[in-house]
Amino acid sequence: MSKLEAKLGKLVDSVGNFFSGNDPLPWCDSQIIAGCEREVNGASSEHMNECLLRLSWALVHSKQPHDVQRGIAMLQGSLPATNDPLQQREKLYLLAVGYYRSADYSNSRELVDTCLQIAPDWRQALTLKKSIEDKIKKDGVIGLGIAATAVGAVGLIAGGIAAAVSRKK
Repeated sequence: MSKLEAKLGKLVDSVGNFFSGNDPLPWCDSQIIAGCEREVNGASSEHMNECLLRLSWALVHSKQPHDVQRGIAMLQGSLPATNDPLQQREKLYLLAVGYYRSADYSNSRELVDTCLQIAPDWRQALTLKKSIEDKIKKDGVIGLGIAATAVGAVGLIAGGIAAAVSRKK
């Protein structure tokens, strides 16, 4: 078994984990990205779109923020020229994944909603939407806790100042 076959096996396992619910989204490592880049560099013009889509997939599923940003830029650049509705749906979904990985949940949710308008029963998009909503809820609760703590601290400081001023009088 070659190194590329082993890496692709890991990729398939990662996708399998995504569908089984063990991992909200699969991750992709730098070696798979490098393999996809080599594939793009050696691709014929008739296979270039497929290779670029695989590279975009790998980039937005990376743990490295700069890779995710590269994937987002590639997808945004290629989307206007995409005429095939199935490929457009796939690119919108991958763009939603990239935004999710970048913690831009509002753009991610908007794109995944567009995907679900095209294909309402698309399991990947439904799973991503649930992950987005869970993150928004979690971040909202954390944000409320931080805000409450900040308000409490301001109140404590203001109370201390008021007490100090009243003692001086």
